[in-house]
Amino acid sequence: MRWLRGLSLRVRLLLVTVLVLVVGLGIGGVALVAALNVALLRAANTEALDTANAVARLVDEGSLSDPIPAPPGVQVQVVDAQNRVTAVSVGTDRLVPILYPEELHELPDRAGRYLPGDRIGLPGRVRVVSVAAGPADDRVRVLVARSTADLSQGVHVLRILLLVAFPLLVGLLALVAWRLAGATLRPVEALRAGAERITGAAPGRGGGAPQRLPVPDTGDEIHRLAVTLNDMLDRLGAARARQRAFVADAAHELRSPLTNMRTELEVAQRLPDGTDWPALADDLLTDVERLSRLVDDLLLLARSDEAATRAAPAPAAEVELGELLAQVAGRYPAVRFTPPAEPLHVSGDPDALARVVGNLLDNAARHAASTVELAVEVDGAYRSITVTDDGPGIPAADRERVFDRFTRLDDARARDAGGAGLGLAIVRELVRRHGGTVTLADAAPGLRVTVRLPVA
Repeated sequence: MRWLRGLSLRVRLLLVTVLVLVVGLGIGGVALVAALNVALLRAANTEALDTANAVARLVDEGSLSDPIPAPPGVQVQVVDAQNRVTAVSVGTDRLVPILYPEELHELPDRAGRYLPGDRIGLPGRVRVVSVAAGPADDRVRVLVARSTADLSQGVHVLRILLLVAFPLLVGLLALVAWRLAGATLRPVEALRAGAERITGAAPGRGGGAPQRLPVPDTGDEIHRLAVTLNDMLDRLGAARARQRAFVADAAHELRSPLTNMRTELEVAQRLPDGTDWPALADDLLTDVERLSRLVDDLLLLARSDEAATRAAPAPAAEVELGELLAQVAGRYPAVRFTPPAEPLHVSGDPDALARVVGNLLDNAARHAASTVELAVEVDGAYRSITVTDDGPGIPAADRERVFDRFTRLDDARARDAGGAGLGLAIVRELVRRHGGTVTLADAAPGLRVTVRLPVA
């Protein structure tokens, strides 16, 4: 059936429709002919039996005439106990009974059987019924033979009509199905053409609004498919825009330390002997460390994106937050940490959680006027880590934007004075992988960052 898969959907739908029509109409036609044939044969048997009953009543009343009156195509005989014919209808043999003695003996009263018509001079098959009549001491059998040729001819005509009409009906319905399938699949073809046009266009060409697939106003599955595909295009466009911005920002961030290092090395080539090489090495080491931190941050974000794509949870381990926060806070002299009264455990990656707290303390220490406070407490089914500083804070309108990658609220400040704008983006990614949330709020003055992690 490989050839079938190579056909268009419209052709396959037409083939399936035609096949269903042929099978359905064929079964229906066979059933109709069979039902009609049974009904006509039952009618022939009833007609023959009624005629036999009427003749039997005449025999019982002693008023039977000879010849016996009978309709066309019907033969009637009255046969005595010695298988002698005593009365017949017009055109019926007066010497030989319609049934042989053994056939008559085996046939119950008021029952019937079929005989070939040429045996008694009637066309087609013949239905013969037998009815007993007369007094008990002189019983006779009334035999009625009814030809079914006219009935068979009617069934044959019906069969011919069906054989002629069914192909015409199938052809007409196939044409209708072809048109309906075309009309039904027209929106799908429009979606395909639109998708081909969009994928064939140069990325970002024109700089205007992103292209969209046509949405039919039918409200059916095609409508929902078009809406879903347009939503997917929106997400892909947004992801592509973020990717371009990310690559541009990353290139800009990497270029700055690399430019400094190249300049310092070019200067070093022209310096005379006896130059203070340790001071130059310190400058180069500073730029190398900055470059290494940036590369580490980019690598961490790339791994977080990959884990998010695979829906992979953070590595699970039991972490005691009081001990972890104490270790991280020990690296910052200006940070005041209040240990919890009892151990507070969460499930997660200790290194990732330490990175979260370290990034928050880096930001707080960079912007604080004097002090930074670190605390952890129970918050229902969560553990809340708060980092509070007394710096200038962040306006409410910018508290969501600062979590974007390479975001700085003060784009004019020197890059050497701060980070690359990846700290809070890393915090959100790592917290999200642990099933938690991170929020920013006013500390009057300053900023309070709250990280909520689920209980282990």
